[in-house]
Amino acid sequence: MAAQRRRSLWLMVALVLLLAALLPWLANAYWVKTLTSALALSTAVAGVALLYGQLGLVSLCQYALLGAGGWVALRVSHGWHWPFELCVLAGGLSAALVGMLAGLPALRLKGLYLALVTLMMAGGFQVLITAIGFPDGGPGWLGRMMGSERLLMARPGWASGDGAYLAYSAAWLAAVLALIELHRRTQAGRSWALIRRGEAAALGAGVNVLLYQTWAFGLAGFCAGVGGALLAGAVGQLDGRGFGASDSVMVFALTVVGGAYHWGGALVAGLLLRAVPSLLTDWGVNGFVAQMVFGAALLHALITAPGGVIGQIQDALGALGRWRLQRGGTA
Repeated sequence: MAAQRRRSLWLMVALVLLLAALLPWLANAYWVKTLTSALALSTAVAGVALLYGQLGLVSLCQYALLGAGGWVALRVSHGWHWPFELCVLAGGLSAALVGMLAGLPALRLKGLYLALVTLMMAGGFQVLITAIGFPDGGPGWLGRMMGSERLLMARPGWASGDGAYLAYSAAWLAAVLALIELHRRTQAGRSWALIRRGEAAALGAGVNVLLYQTWAFGLAGFCAGVGGALLAGAVGQLDGRGFGASDSVMVFALTVVGGAYHWGGALVAGLLLRAVPSLLTDWGVNGFVAQMVFGAALLHALITAPGGVIGQIQDALGALGRWRLQRGGTA
């Protein structure tokens, strides 16, 4: 059983890296940038899937945590000129801390109330970031540049090109997904499973509910912060107007649509967030039409496909395998 889990983990990492190796050769410059943003968002979505899939918690502030991680990454990059990897880790760790602090008062709430409180936090971040903006190479603690001479965040030297940065972002996504999968297979994952069944049962089994719920919020925040730093590196700058509270709602909705119980769901959700609107635009259709499609997809997932797109794919592959076995047996 343990060997099978290790194989599935390595298969996941290999598939994500293979995708990153092939995409720069198959896509044009516009789609390389779009897919890079999709991978960065998939990293943040993985945190939402962790909270919802493992603990049944609905957090609607993940996009705000993504922005917080991007802010810190930009600040240390422009102000202290840290290596890019350290900027990404700084963004992830700072968002993890914010996620834990935000989660502590909300952990006494469940269901709709938890969703409302985290959504209000996302709204507060929207107001704050609109007022102060993101660092762009200027002086002072806020790092704001007056005028048009805004600086871009420096990428790693070997990943300065768009195609190389796409592969670089995919490597971070694979690392984050592997980190989550490893957590699921340790004491933390077993504790989360008990908490999801019922806090009374978890307490009876000796699980520190507050510790492991806070741990989950911190890990989800880390995922968001890493995604924010990668998004900052992909674009070079971030705009406060792009971090509305409604974006956090959309992230959660597409997490459910993609599949919150499998690592592939995060990849599907990231592609839906970025690739589908871009595809519609390429076809001459208003990209906002995608929101109508996403609404119908969410309704479908909630009613008939709780496993999301990935769950349906797994069911289809299982049915195909059983059909082949039956056909082989009758032959």
